[in-house]
Amino acid sequence: MTESLISAVVPAAGASTRFGARKLLADVDGAPLLQRTLAALLQAGVDRVILVVRDGDTFVGVDALGDPRLTMVSNPDPERGMFSSIQAGLAAISGPGPVLVIPADMPFVATATVAVIAGRAATTGDVVIPVHDGRRGHPIALPGRLRAPLLALDPTTTLKLALARLHPAVTLIEVADPGIVRDVDTPADLGR
Repeated sequence: MTESLISAVVPAAGASTRFGARKLLADVDGAPLLQRTLAALLQAGVDRVILVVRDGDTFVGVDALGDPRLTMVSNPDPERGMFSSIQAGLAAISGPGPVLVIPADMPFVATATVAVIAGRAATTGDVVIPVHDGRRGHPIALPGRLRAPLLALDPTTTLKLALARLHPAVTLIEVADPGIVRDVDTPADLGR
């Protein structure tokens, strides 16, 4: 039954230079930002979540870290960029099932949107990308067969460039969720 498992990779090893220290613990409607991102995945029924962090990172108050479906892995050199964290997460996953990718700083993505993307990913071999008002967002679902080719690429590239190089079939799904394009880079982003 391994083939039906849906995984998620959550890159959380960025330096948060524009926001300041402890961005992922910032309060978003009474919960830490990271808790909201992880909860959307777990409540949508994702089978396993790989949270990719910097060495030594701790996230006190993020209850989702106690969920048995969640594993933390370290990116040994996060300065290489977010794609290197995505690779660290992909390397921690086995099995042929799809993998959702959502940056840790996207606390406004709705659980229902995650469920829609995960559901479509489970029934197609395509990359599945949500779209809101003409803008592509997250989570992006990657078919399991792309794990090895993505792991073979330069860790300093981006996921967008990596996918352009691999030319997979892509399914775009229009969603009514503006959270798919709403990340948090600065404190002002929490209020917009």
